[in-house]
Amino acid sequence: MKVLMFGRGTIASLYGWALARAGHRVEFYVRPGRAAQYAPEVDLRIRDGRTRRGPAVRERWPITLREDLDAGHDYDLIVLSVNHDQLDGAVEFLSSRVGDATVLMFGNVWEDPAAVVSALPADQVVWGFPGGGGGYAGSTLSGGIVKTVFLGFCDGSNRGARYQAVRGLFRSTGFSVSEVPDFRSWLWFHFILDAGILSQALAVGGHAGLVRSRAAIEEVVMLVREMIPLLEAKGGTPRLGAALVSRVPARLLSFVLQKVLTGDNMLTFLMEQLDSAGQMTPGAGGVYARDVLAEARRRGVALPRLEALEPLFSAGRR
Repeated sequence: MKVLMFGRGTIASLYGWALARAGHRVEFYVRPGRAAQYAPEVDLRIRDGRTRRGPAVRERWPITLREDLDAGHDYDLIVLSVNHDQLDGAVEFLSSRVGDATVLMFGNVWEDPAAVVSALPADQVVWGFPGGGGGYAGSTLSGGIVKTVFLGFCDGSNRGARYQAVRGLFRSTGFSVSEVPDFRSWLWFHFILDAGILSQALAVGGHAGLVRSRAAIEEVVMLVREMIPLLEAKGGTPRLGAALVSRVPARLLSFVLQKVLTGDNMLTFLMEQLDSAGQMTPGAGGVYARDVLAEARRRGVALPRLEALEPLFSAGRR
């Protein structure tokens, strides 16, 4: 399969590497002028969680960057994995250049998914979410991927041959696929979870401060719990994750989470990578909390715990 990764960000690079290693032709679209700023190869310092031990990968991977894209291209798949606040511009750019490619929406979404992709042909859009993270320092990429990739359906989104081709692509590349029927609600819950974790991490100085403190992790639970009515106000349906946060005593849930977040596992490793890559900062991490709080104010949903942290995440407004 011929695959275009939109941008040379962390997720695009991690999954682009996995697909290329499986024999697919992978290229990266970058904005005009950016190719000269990037090295023609990526120094990988990552863990590959598709196998149980998550082996370390240390390799120099040559990549192909391109700065032009027109509707006459022959890509089978375009993977769009950019920050949620950059989606509108990316979708607008692709709307006249998508050609016959399938577009995999592969990341966080806070607006209504149908509205986000309204400029694209609906039957060419497939929804997914990665399991990985990290960051760049120059041309060195540190981070990792986990075995599970999430795919799902937003209202009447594609469930046909294009969806099956994307599903088959991931499975043939060594990933397992978890399918989510109501992906819209799943995405929104994931977004408020990120807002709770990252805003509280700002309050305690990052990942290390968060996992050391049971009280800080309990506060994450309470932050997410108070955001669930906002998810419902947006039209989402709280499911298993929201039920656990709402019904399991916060003290018990924080005890379990602390055990997980301090264990020798891929989740702990990825959280550490996000921290070292500068994602737990007012500028990068705070954007989730800012958007959640702005939506809550528009809808008249009270979020006093999140509002109390606003001086921390508003300082990094971009």
